[in-house]
Amino acid sequence: MIEIHGLSQKEKALADIMWTISSKEGVDSFISTLPKADARTCTVLIELMQLAFLDEITNTQEANRVIDKFML
Repeated sequence: MIEIHGLSQKEKALADIMWTISSKEGVDSFISTLPKADARTCTVLIELMQLAFLDEITNTQEANRVIDKFML
């Protein structure tokens, strides 16, 4: 479970709404209904969610082996 700290109430509400939508297309559709400022906020929230998710990845040995094959 990812956590993003320091969000405003509005940002939390937008993130919660997006989190419950089951597809990227659905999220994109939701964002397209918002005013520009809120749409930009959602874009930033998505980026923060992606970064928080990446922070949760710990088992990278297999990826490291694949990458090592391409290093000179």
